[in-house]
Amino acid sequence: MAFLYQTGRYFLFLGKVFGRPVKHRIFFKQIIDEIDDLGIGSLGIVIIISFFIGAVITLQTAYNIELPIIPKYTVGVAARDTILLEFSSTIVSLILAGKVGSHIASEIGTMRVTEQIDALDVMGINSAGYLVLPKVVAMIFINPFLVMISMGVGIGGGWLAGASTGVVPSPEFIYGIQYGFIPFYVTYSLIKSVVFGFLIASISGFWGYYTSGGALEVGRSSTRAVVVSSVQILLFNLILTQLLLA
Repeated sequence: MAFLYQTGRYFLFLGKVFGRPVKHRIFFKQIIDEIDDLGIGSLGIVIIISFFIGAVITLQTAYNIELPIIPKYTVGVAARDTILLEFSSTIVSLILAGKVGSHIASEIGTMRVTEQIDALDVMGINSAGYLVLPKVVAMIFINPFLVMISMGVGIGGGWLAGASTGVVPSPEFIYGIQYGFIPFYVTYSLIKSVVFGFLIASISGFWGYYTSGGALEVGRSSTRAVVVSSVQILLFNLILTQLLLA
């Protein structure tokens, strides 16, 4: 019953989020600020993790291909498809669910327990839309760019690791990246990134918005936001894969 209650309250919360907006000038300024805070602020960790994961995928694939009849460029094919199909969209979004999700939930949760949200409601402002909608729009907008950067950095990290260690010659790896490339894989990842960005921002905003109590409850709301966002990302990853690739 608790699951159904929270699910229903989440959809009612979305109705408030997409309800009466604030002035457009203020709204667009909020979106720019959130893009800088949530998206640009996460660029460093996305680049670092993508580089090293791309390198590890390449080395593990190369070291586990033992049959001499398998060409070396296969490593480039495997690394490319792994990064495009799964890593850059799903794994990066899971990382952002931890970083961005906890930030959103703790920020809004702190505003709730310090009665700042109540003050907005008293002034006649749609507090859910004012606080959460700019974050949702910012994540939907910036998450695909983070995913595209992750794709490039991950493949670049794989190429550098393979070429520097000698396990995959540079021409072979580059040929593997180009071999049998399916452009829809990029589109598929970008579609997932939009959905995941919405889930991260809206779910984290939901748990922060309905925080009650004190500082301890703010921490609990942040934890719930990260856990629920991560589970929903994995669930929708399965659903979207079946819908788009079947």
